Amino acid sequence: MTPIRPLTRRTVLGLLASVSAATAWRLPAQADDKNWRHGLSLFGELKYPPGFKQFEYVNAGAPKGGIVRLTGLRTFDNFNIVVSSVKGTLGAGVALVYDTLMARSLDEVSTVYGLLAEAVSHPADFSSVTYRLRAGPRWHDGKPVTADDVIFSFEAQKAHNPQLASYYRHVVKAEASGEREVTFTFDAPGNRELPLIVGELNVMPKHYWDGSDASGRKRDISATTLEPPLGCGPYRMKEFVPGRSIVYERVKDYWGQGLNVNAGINNFDELRFEYFRDSTVALEAFKADQLDFRSENSAKNWATAYDFPAVADKRVVLEEFPVADRGLMQAFVFNTRRERFADPRVRRALNYAFDFEEMNKQIFYGQYKRINSYFDGTELAASGLPEGKELEILQTVRDKVPPEVFTTEYKNPVGGNPEAVRANLREGIRLLKEAGYEIRGRRLVNAKSGEPFTIEFLIDEPTFERVVLFYKPSLERLGIDVSVRTVDEAQYENRIRRWDYDAVIAVWGQTLSPGNEQRIYWGSQAADTPGSRNLIGVKHPAVDALIERVVYAKSRDELVATTKALDRVLLWNHYVVPQWTYGKARTVRWNRFGRPEAMPKYGASAFPTIWWWEAGAPGRVGSRT
Repeated sequence: MTPIRPLTRRTVLGLLASVSAATAWRLPAQADDKNWRHGLSLFGELKYPPGFKQFEYVNAGAPKGGIVRLTGLRTFDNFNIVVSSVKGTLGAGVALVYDTLMARSLDEVSTVYGLLAEAVSHPADFSSVTYRLRAGPRWHDGKPVTADDVIFSFEAQKAHNPQLASYYRHVVKAEASGEREVTFTFDAPGNRELPLIVGELNVMPKHYWDGSDASGRKRDISATTLEPPLGCGPYRMKEFVPGRSIVYERVKDYWGQGLNVNAGINNFDELRFEYFRDSTVALEAFKADQLDFRSENSAKNWATAYDFPAVADKRVVLEEFPVADRGLMQAFVFNTRRERFADPRVRRALNYAFDFEEMNKQIFYGQYKRINSYFDGTELAASGLPEGKELEILQTVRDKVPPEVFTTEYKNPVGGNPEAVRANLREGIRLLKEAGYEIRGRRLVNAKSGEPFTIEFLIDEPTFERVVLFYKPSLERLGIDVSVRTVDEAQYENRIRRWDYDAVIAVWGQTLSPGNEQRIYWGSQAADTPGSRNLIGVKHPAVDALIERVVYAKSRDELVATTKALDRVLLWNHYVVPQWTYGKARTVRWNRFGRPEAMPKYGASAFPTIWWWEAGAPGRVGSRT
């Protein structure tokens, strides 16, 4: 089970997913003699040569038309993506209206090709990157996309979005270096990822944000707004009802519709997001044919909720797609900024209280496996004991990490039967006593202060209540007072941004090429940055040192070894109680859509990006052209 998040055009990239840049094919020599490239890829060559016609996994002849009705959960009060990590709740799909400098390939690892930019160049030492814009891009009001728009977008997002400020902190300057060129200068050479992650930037119109709205009020890019945004992407916002629905329409004269990276995608005339306060109500709306597509994140629903006539007669299709483009850590997260969670022995004791095996059997229908890595599901996950390059890297931080990093393979406690549960709880009590707690009158208290040990689980989705309530009795057997507080999304986000919680359920997605985003997840600076993804509050010199080695890795082998070392150090500090994963995307759809026969390896379902409306032959799988 994973939280449902709003769909955006860049969903396939994940929350601040990391992709990286390096050598690629060279375009014909230019007058300025820069080493221009049509794409970037980490530690390898590009699959597609200059002038390629389309990605192999799309149907370039897919028909255009039709409507897709998708789910938005809870509510929204903001269309300004710049402040989305610190203010308001962003409306679903807002990124659809924007284009980025580069577009990702879904059948290659960490590889992108030109979108707004027709070419990219960087020196051999990765000390800067220059993007050359195409001549044709224009905003939906007809004005051209300029180098000034790119510079404005970078500066605004770095100034007002703490996550991106951390992500781009080594990019010290953006400036026009030609009529259609923007050069980004880095504070040091050697960061192979920076040239490409700059290309992920959503480009916004400077003239729009410098202007005034319909009421004459000056626009403020540092504030939330419900004014429909101006973009240059394949969709524009058609209409919305605050907190209820958002409709996007395909831009018929979209400037980029003839590009190779856009062939066979963005096929629907309208994308509609209907909002529901509760996921159970959204499910019933789908069954009533009020929605077209669902990503099913509940094992219970997958096992029991789709036994209705439309499924039996094939009008509704259940289909799973393998997830090969990311790793995952989903976990109970305890706020180490609060003293009672600061001791790793306490956090390990909380893991001993979690009987995953019994939970999996009783409420998940045995569908899940336990997560044992922050990069679970990838070659980046640590296993066994460290050796070779990984051991060599860990030796550099040996005096700063738990000794078990070198001597013991990390494993979660195993329950599933009464004997194992009792043994785990005894070990949990032992660890808590070592950490300075004792049982008084069947309550766990601080041995010195007498203060009871309490945990409030903060959640924003009622379906997670059953998960926490299953965990609660085991924690209470340790003498811990446990409460569950379910709040609306706005209150939840505000408390998260202020670090105002004991425990939450969190998910960190990992790409196959981790990099700068690791600072946002686990870096010491991010621990004090409101809006960052360092929900745990990690402040650890060894973690910081390993993150820097990940960012500056010079080869794939070095990246893999360093990431495994980072994984091992995070695990042995017991920052979280790992939950579960599945390895496939569960999807449910009304049988009225077509898709390419061969799906991209790294796109999971890629819905609705590469799908199309099947008028007259609903649901037929189309052939690739």
